[in-house]
Amino acid sequence: MNLIDLFNSNKHASLITEVKFSSPTLGGIRKKEDPVKIAKDMLDGGAKALSILTQPYLFDGSPEIFIKIRKEVKVPLLMKDVIVDKTQIDAAKKIGADYILLIQGLFDIGLLDEIDEFIDYGHKNGLKILLESHTKNEFNNSLSADVELLGINNRNLDNLELDINTTKSILEDYDKSKLVISESGINSPEDIRFLHSCGADAFLVGSSIMKSENIKENVNRLVNAI
Repeated sequence: MNLIDLFNSNKHASLITEVKFSSPTLGGIRKKEDPVKIAKDMLDGGAKALSILTQPYLFDGSPEIFIKIRKEVKVPLLMKDVIVDKTQIDAAKKIGADYILLIQGLFDIGLLDEIDEFIDYGHKNGLKILLESHTKNEFNNSLSADVELLGINNRNLDNLELDINTTKSILEDYDKSKLVISESGINSPEDIRFLHSCGADAFLVGSSIMKSENIKENVNRLVNAI
């Protein structure tokens, strides 16, 4: 399941929508109702892939939620967790993930082993990688990594401050060697159009969709922003 092909062939905004019921900044976002229905509503709205939180702490996620959705949908699925150990990559393979998230900053500050070890281990397990950055320096470091997708998180994970202009500043003078996903703080069609004009190829949207009364309608509104 290749997101690059899906994004390149899409005439509208390419969305990865995120199934999460809580967040550190918002607390409870949505009642923990049927995650499969939520996932299908997102796909019916035009999402190209799903990101599913598996972290219980602060996000109310679980591998069980991921497995339920995996059994019912055929689109690419990203296992969303803060990966700090290769056993989490083993878990991603076991539950049927197509993609995993790695955070460039954790490697840059020396918190984890060499990033190439994690990337190689993911690939050996048949997984593709979304490598996420927040600063220009992190993004530049990520460019040499053997990963399928690059992500820019508009939220600073150290202080949780949010600024969608992060994507704009990071992508200035970028040579477009890899597809880039802008993540966090995306609420409206105007946000989608702005980030697209900055050079983002796709968009990961979670809280604003999970908060909405009509998930399908809200996803469709964002998809048709382009």
